[in-house]
Amino acid sequence: MAKHVGKKFTWVIKNFSSLQSGKRIYSVPVLIGDCKWRLCAYPKGNDVAYFSLFLQIADYKSLPSGWSRNVKYRLTILTQLRKKCRVEREGYYWFGKVSWNRGYPFMIPLTELHDKDAGFLVNDELIIVAEIDVLEVIGTLDVSVISEESSRPLKKIKLNDDYAESSESLKEALSVKESMVVNGFQVLPSQVESVSRIFERHPDIVVDFRANNQNLRTTCMNFLLSLIETLCKSPLELSNEDLVDANIALTCLKDVSFKVDWLEKKLDQVKEKKKKELSVVAQLQETEENILKLKQKFSELEAELSATRTALSFDDVV
Repeated sequence: MAKHVGKKFTWVIKNFSSLQSGKRIYSVPVLIGDCKWRLCAYPKGNDVAYFSLFLQIADYKSLPSGWSRNVKYRLTILTQLRKKCRVEREGYYWFGKVSWNRGYPFMIPLTELHDKDAGFLVNDELIIVAEIDVLEVIGTLDVSVISEESSRPLKKIKLNDDYAESSESLKEALSVKESMVVNGFQVLPSQVESVSRIFERHPDIVVDFRANNQNLRTTCMNFLLSLIETLCKSPLELSNEDLVDANIALTCLKDVSFKVDWLEKKLDQVKEKKKKELSVVAQLQETEENILKLKQKFSELEAELSATRTALSFDDVV
């Protein structure tokens, strides 16, 4: 069930405990802007012990070439108990015919999701809220016109009022011509050089990684590249939120058996540099304040000295 209000829609997953392990489910598509959006979830995990959640363009096959939207999004798993923290992820992403899927395979550990004290699952229902704000638009789309290919019926399996595409449809959706394969990972042409260099320097990085799902493999690789990109920022560019996200990404990669000890050391170094930067900035600010005070004191003493050195006039003496 999905309730739509403006740029926000709510997905209530009912009978959560009865959902099958390893299966993906979908919310009802919702029209926001000029295309339909949906949420996709792996309620029992997808080769990992995490609840996975993705935001997708439902009718991406009907999009014309060159169509894209720069979107600010927020995905939230609500807790149904007061004074409990919800789980929230947000970001920016260019959605298009190829880049139609964005999300988090490690949204929340299944142990935390099923914890009764956390309040995520109440009456066997999970509530998810998606917010979509389109910031930039490239290309147009007539929502009344749907291509013959996209209108072709999909083979579906019903799961508690939500639907999962058949494996045949999934394979078709994942066969993206614009991607390339490096060491078993589908990556964009612009990522080939970076990924190749990673495997050259760390050939054992995925030796224990067992996931076969290509979508999950691609997402993990994007996590790795995003983490490295964050670590390449200067301390001035890095925010505390960046470091928190880097910690989350590193933990997720370790959870799926990526060998990233070398990256953990680099993250510690970056944290130390950021800490040092903040300390130096604080010292500079304190020094600047002291200099201003000294300048003020210097001006006062200079004025006093000038007055002291003034000679008495004849009238002053007489």
